[in-house]
This record gives sequence, C-alpha cells and structure tokens, in this order.
Amino acid sequence: MVLHFCRNLVRAAKLDVRIFQKNSSFISDHRLISVTMATGGSGKVMKECMLTGFGGYHKLKVVDAPKPGSPGDGQVLIKVVASGINFAELHARQGMYKSKDGKVTPPCVLGMEASGTVEEVGKGVETLQVGDRVFCINMFELWKEYVVIPASRAFVMPDGMSFEEAASIPVNYLTAYLMLFDFGNLRKNKSVLCHMAAGGVGFAVTQLCKTVENVTVFGTSSEHKHKAIQANGVDHPIDYRTKDYVEEVRKISPNGVDIVLDPLCGADTKKGYDLLKPMGKLIIFGAANGMTGEHKSFTNLASMWWSLPTFKPLSMMTSNKSVAGFHLGYLSGDDESEAMITDAAADLVRMYKEGLIKPHVDSVWSFEQAGDAMKYIADRKNVGKVVLSWEKKDDTEEKKEGGGEKKDEGNEKPGVL
Repeated sequence: MVLHFCRNLVRAAKLDVRIFQKNSSFISDHRLISVTMATGGSGKVMKECMLTGFGGYHKLKVVDAPKPGSPGDGQVLIKVVASGINFAELHARQGMYKSKDGKVTPPCVLGMEASGTVEEVGKGVETLQVGDRVFCINMFELWKEYVVIPASRAFVMPDGMSFEEAASIPVNYLTAYLMLFDFGNLRKNKSVLCHMAAGGVGFAVTQLCKTVENVTVFGTSSEHKHKAIQANGVDHPIDYRTKDYVEEVRKISPNGVDIVLDPLCGADTKKGYDLLKPMGKLIIFGAANGMTGEHKSFTNLASMWWSLPTFKPLSMMTSNKSVAGFHLGYLSGDDESEAMITDAAADLVRMYKEGLIKPHVDSVWSFEQAGDAMKYIADRKNVGKVVLSWEKKDDTEEKKEGGGEKKDEGNEKPGVL
C-alpha cells in the first residue's frame, strides 16, 4: 500500500513538471493575449501576483493583467490594498492544494483574503456602497490590484482598523471562530490545546478563547515566541522543539483537554485524540507536517500519511470522543454556509469594536516579495500574520535580510469577557 502511494506521488510530481514546462514557455504570450484581448474588461491594465508554475518561491511573479470591468449583478469591484498569506498558498505553490472546484493549476492567481475599498457596486447590492473600506474572502484570485467578487463575501471594516489588520481577519479569524464556537461548542471552564500558537490562526484562537469565561489555553511554539503568545493570552506555552507537549499538558491537566485544534496532521493527530477528555473534540484543519522547505517532499508526505490514525466508530463511542474536519475554502456554495460565514464575520467585527480581538500583524511585504514572505512563514519565523501590500514598494535590502516591514502597533492584549 505504501509503495502504491509513493508511486502515485512520483507520477503527480512528473505531471506537475510537465504542466509547468508547458505553461512557463507560453507565460509571457498568455499575459499579452489576456491584456490585449480580454472581453468585458475595462481596457485598463493592473498588476497581479501570479503563480507561474509549481515549485520554488521564484514561481511567484508580479505581472500585468487586464483590470476587471464593471461588476455584475450582486457583485462589487474592490481596489485591493493588502492581502494575507496562509498555508493554503504555500501548499498550492507546491501543487499540494485542491480547491472545491478542482486542483489549483498554474498559471493562476492565489490569495484567499484581502482588504481594500469598494470602487463600484453591481445591481442589487444593498449591503455595500462606493467608498466602503472592506475585507473580503474568496477561493483564491485575490492577489490582484482590483477584484470583482460577490458582495456577500465582502464585509465593512470597523473604524480604526487598518487595511493590514483587515487582511488578517478573513481566513484566520473565521477559521478560529467556526472551529471553536460551532464545531467546538466552547463554553466556560473548558481547556484548549492550540498548536502553532504564534501563527495567524493561533493568535486568533487564543483571543477568541479569552472571550469565554475561564478557558485555559495550552499553546505550542518555539521558546523565543513564548513571551508574545503569553501576552496574547496563552496560559501555558510549550516549546514543542525541546519538550513532549503531551507530557507537558498532562503535568498541568492530567485528564487532558476538552478541545484540540490540529493544523499538523500525521502522528500529532493520534496524540491529540489521546489527549482528549471524555466529551472532548479533535478538530483537524491543516497538514503542516506535510510541508518541509521550498519543494514538495515525497518522503515527508508518505511519512505523514503512514502515521495517520484510523478512528473506529465503536471505540469513539465508548471513549466519548469526537473527531471533526474543517476547511473554510469548502464551506461555501449554499445559502446556509454563506449565512454562517456572514454571521461569524459580523460577530468578529463586533468583537473588534469592543476591544476583544485585535489581529497581530507580524510584517508587511510588497507583492514582489511574495516568495520571500512565503519562505519566512515556512521557516517558522513569523509571530502573527504575514501580509502583502500593493502600497509597499519592493526593497532589495529587506529582501536580502529576509524580512518585510515589521509592524509595531502596540498589540495590546485584547479584553476578556
């Protein structure tokens, strides 16, 4: 079985190479044709950050593209200022991401979240108007200077929120909110284990946990990030590189925890399940263990796959434990799911206004630095959210140093209910 799985991985890699070789030789012609022959466009040119092929960080290029024309019914045209980077984009660059509509295939534009200003609204749009500052979410295609999306996927920013903060809200905070409050049914006096507590989702999870009375948060991260995650609300930081987090949790809570949020997958999924108290919930929402370095590792993927546990319904029943999977990108397409996202976004805006949550922006990079920003995340250097901005110019020296513009917004600890 393992041999069959590895053979399939090799075939997929060869296919990715052929796709890239075919597409890359025509990439310039493709963009020229798109700019000069786009139908229904504005006749103007904009910039977009394109994934030219699967592979390394250099596969991301800023290119010219046709600016979208007027929005259709129920749509809005947004001038984008900033966009967030998530592990979804890192996986997509390596050819490891499958969207709801199929595999992401270059040449294409990534970006699942953005913030900016509404420039034009289509017929039937009543929730937004020209000039509104908004954040938005979409299944990719948002790493552009201008985007046309359904109005239902754009939300008005509260006063005082920066565009960089707004670009940090959609994926991270919606993911954290829906996992904790819908799947997790988080209530007072519960405990949560949050892996990668210094990342964008980790910061969001911790802040949202602290809106509920007496919730204990265990957070894993490198030791040098402990001060930051403690300031954000983590009660018990654990250095996963030097300590066994299972042992560290049980030293403090012998019976384990009520909720485990698992963005890692593989062997850590089994550990998380075993850490659950009766009536506990394991929520899997990522596969960070499958990513090592710049390029796809077949050995690492096979190892992660091989170490995945098998959950047996009868055993789960007698253990009084549950396992759930969450993928924000697949939670769309029907009225009920759209309403769930809209309601969650509205509640997050309320929490921001009340000082209960505040995105922690680690750094801001130009779109020309998108590859360097991805490497920064892959190397686990970020504390909080990494953001791309069309307003930030490329800086050669910063690229050499491997860092974007660091944000210092105070990052006060959010209030607690």
